[in-house]
Amino acid sequence: MTYHPKSEFLRIIIERGFLENCTALQALDEALIKGVVPAYIGYDATAKSLHVGHLLNIMLLRWLQKTGHKPITLMGGGTTKVGDPSFRSEERPLLTPDAIAGNISGMQQVFAKYLSYGDAPSDAIMLNNAEWLDGLNYLDFLRDIGRHFSVNRMLSFESVKSRLDREQSLSFLEFNYMILQAYDFLEIYRRYGCLLQMGGSDQWGNIVNGIDLTRRVIDGEIYGLVTPLLTTSDGRKMGKSQGGAVWLNADMLSPYEFWQFWRNTTDADVGRFLKLYTELPVEECNRLGALQGAEINAAKVTLANEVTALCHGAEAAAAAEATAREVFEHGGIGEDLPTVSLTREELKEGLSIVQLFVLTSLAKSGKDAKRLIAEGAARANDALVTDAGQIIHANDLDTPLKLTAGKKRHARVVLGD
Repeated sequence: MTYHPKSEFLRIIIERGFLENCTALQALDEALIKGVVPAYIGYDATAKSLHVGHLLNIMLLRWLQKTGHKPITLMGGGTTKVGDPSFRSEERPLLTPDAIAGNISGMQQVFAKYLSYGDAPSDAIMLNNAEWLDGLNYLDFLRDIGRHFSVNRMLSFESVKSRLDREQSLSFLEFNYMILQAYDFLEIYRRYGCLLQMGGSDQWGNIVNGIDLTRRVIDGEIYGLVTPLLTTSDGRKMGKSQGGAVWLNADMLSPYEFWQFWRNTTDADVGRFLKLYTELPVEECNRLGALQGAEINAAKVTLANEVTALCHGAEAAAAAEATAREVFEHGGIGEDLPTVSLTREELKEGLSIVQLFVLTSLAKSGKDAKRLIAEGAARANDALVTDAGQIIHANDLDTPLKLTAGKKRHARVVLGD
């Protein structure tokens, strides 16, 4: 990056590694200097929580607000009914309006932790594109908006091209998605003076479409900015763990498990993740990321604490660290571990150790649990489990039972009422 921005927002995000591409960097820089720039990121309501894969762009919105500009979180109440085909091998399952509304409610809880909503110039606002998409007249939309889109150009976008190159079906419903997203940008510019759309680099084609449409329809000068699609240093997609997605809502993933995900970061990723997912000064991120040997573990604890404090609060971060220390350093059970409570009735006939590994989500299936046991990767109260047929009864849970899969994944089984 040879351009040296004058605006605080661009200077920070470039220095911290957020910027992959921008449609008109210098012009955007000048707009950011002149006054408050409203900018949006869209989120389709496909689940009840956002996950770690969304966190990079949530932090981007947070930096936008911290530098005096206005974040807009756009909920895809309308576009979720279609489904974004970008870089997917198959069509997304269609959701009912009630399911979409429930998912939006869950996602709102996450944004409230990172952004300040209100009526001040730089306060965030939350919109739902169902507001303008649900009432569209199809023929009017085709005539007024559809005529600005070239099918030839749409087919050339990598997100579509890669699907067709693999000879995988792309429905007409999905093909409309990029037109609807482009229309979103036009509408938010019209209604709220929004000058910038941001997103992951997989959204580049959709964002450029919105810019072109707005120029053609009302000659508006707007911009697009995308972040890199992150993978870990060992090639895994950011935000995935052995147990699946790393959710940001505490009712879908406990703060301890969230903390542990960050504590388990690969050494080579620590410095980069500190810059992207925390607000520590860049110099400190670089210092921590350069540590070697046992010292890098302290940097990972700092990363886990900082990210967890932003998402779940400082108390949850401190509790997670204390639990981890008790479990790993002192061999304790740790009350903050993911816990499954079983009644005496449920244990009347006893449950196998294999069933307990599945119930605690330490194993995906009975077959997976048996594999853990066969490989010597399953422990109960720190003792190696060797018998997949071992039965646990109610009196075995007079004190909590700690189960361990591998070296880093733990859960408790307790006797409830």
